[in-house]
Amino acid sequence: MPWNPDKYHQFQSQRSAPFDDLLKLVEVRPGLRVVDLGCGTGELTRRLADSLPESDVLGMDASPQMLERSEEYIRPGLRFELGDLAKLQGKWDLIVANAALQWSERHEELIPYLFSCLNPGGQMAVQVPSNHGGPTHLVILDVAGREPFHTALNGWTRRSPVLPIETVASLLFREGAQDIQAFDRIYPHVLENADAIVEWISGTALVPYFERLGDLKEEFIEVLLLDLCAAFPGEPVFYPFRRTFFSARKVA
Repeated sequence: MPWNPDKYHQFQSQRSAPFDDLLKLVEVRPGLRVVDLGCGTGELTRRLADSLPESDVLGMDASPQMLERSEEYIRPGLRFELGDLAKLQGKWDLIVANAALQWSERHEELIPYLFSCLNPGGQMAVQVPSNHGGPTHLVILDVAGREPFHTALNGWTRRSPVLPIETVASLLFREGAQDIQAFDRIYPHVLENADAIVEWISGTALVPYFERLGDLKEEFIEVLLLDLCAAFPGEPVFYPFRRTFFSARKVA
């Protein structure tokens, strides 16, 4: 998908807050081999690397547009490369994924696969947006089902692959994981109005729709905004955003 770093960073402070909570789950140890999956433009990966003394950290992302921005964060012990997180190779002491796994499918297979890439004693720490049951995503699905969008999309809609926390914890348990943590958290964002919500989701949830809609993109946004104004009337608007966290360790 063609990502726009400027659009994604429009709400950078709000998007950074879950990363702070994710870092709290990471056990800091020196000399780790670390990969940050879906590293984006790299500034959060730099923060991760700076918190892990004497560690070798790789930031991986599938978007060349995002990785263009990562060069300024490169330093000894921190590098970046293009890659598909679902095809991660090698063994790692720490696998981190912040707001990235939701773009890969079949989490029933993906999570055990990534866990298998850990060295003994290694840790996986993940945060994924899980707002797919909220009003914004339901409105997206509804508008995508109307004409002319339904035909332009060939009936396609984006369904989140993110699993309930109970399922994630069970998957990790079946893999023999220790120190399992899995929980949801609501981030209470206050935005200026419904237009701001459209701006927010234009940098994330709407990206695959824009890729497929072509010349209908602007019309889609107009219809979406009308429905979101009805769902989020007035100014400012309260935009609660659910995110799922999980962490686990491989037996040493």
